Amino acid sequence: QVQFVESGGGLVQPGGSLTLSCEVSGTAISRWAMGWWRHSPGTRRILVAQITGNGGPNYATAVKGRFTISRDNAKNTISLQMDSLTLEDTGGYYCNLIPPNPNDRPNWGQGTQVTVSS
Repeated sequence: QVQFVESGGGLVQPGGSLTLSCEVSGTAISRWAMGWWRHSPGTRRILVAQITGNGGPNYATAVKGRFTISRDNAKNTISLQMDSLTLEDTGGYYCNLIPPNPNDRPNWGQGTQVTVSS
């Protein structure tokens, strides 16, 4: 069973930074593209950053230039460096695999909460 443990969230002022981490068990992440999603109240979960198996990143327009996704296949972890945070970045952040068929995506972990507030 694939499981995800996200950490690193917290309360930060606008313009601040946070680094999120995701530990994955039950599968080798080297097999998969991986991603970070944000789920804010009243909205659907959206993919904010993804990284291919060979390390190529892609970002949602709203976070491009501010967020950096990375992976450590040896440690089976992915990270998300978040800089210049804005109020709109507030939400629960979740990591998961990006399988070819989205229906094959494993269950979500507990996520980690990021709150940007002055």
